[in-house]
Amino acid sequence: MRKNRFFAFSFKIISYMKVQSMNIILNEMKFYSYHGVLPQENIVGAEYKVNLNLETDFSEAAATDNLEGTINYAEVHEAVKEEMNIPVKLLEHLAYRISKRLFDYFPTIKSIEITIFKENPPMGADSKNVGVKVKYFR
Repeated sequence: MRKNRFFAFSFKIISYMKVQSMNIILNEMKFYSYHGVLPQENIVGAEYKVNLNLETDFSEAAATDNLEGTINYAEVHEAVKEEMNIPVKLLEHLAYRISKRLFDYFPTIKSIEITIFKENPPMGADSKNVGVKVKYFR
């Protein structure tokens, strides 16, 4: 009985808090993939890093500690991994495809900010990485 009173009390406190935004962040996911315009990029491949900032409402999970009230990070990672395994020419297109898939699979996502970096790009210049960053809204 004491647990129930505590839960009701703690939930009441949470209901008084105001939330400006809720974001799930997956930072620097690493993949080895075969994207690029040059034929050698599709053969040799390169390392990529993907950052995601997903705006969603996980207030239910915050209040109840229940996974069903949020987005499963492992499922997001798996969706990104599957898209990273399909070669494309442009990072711009890759960012679009990943974002579209996440919107399709996770209906509670309100916006997606995605950054994709290609490490050591073959462009005849000394550069650690190149990348794209875009923010999509529903």
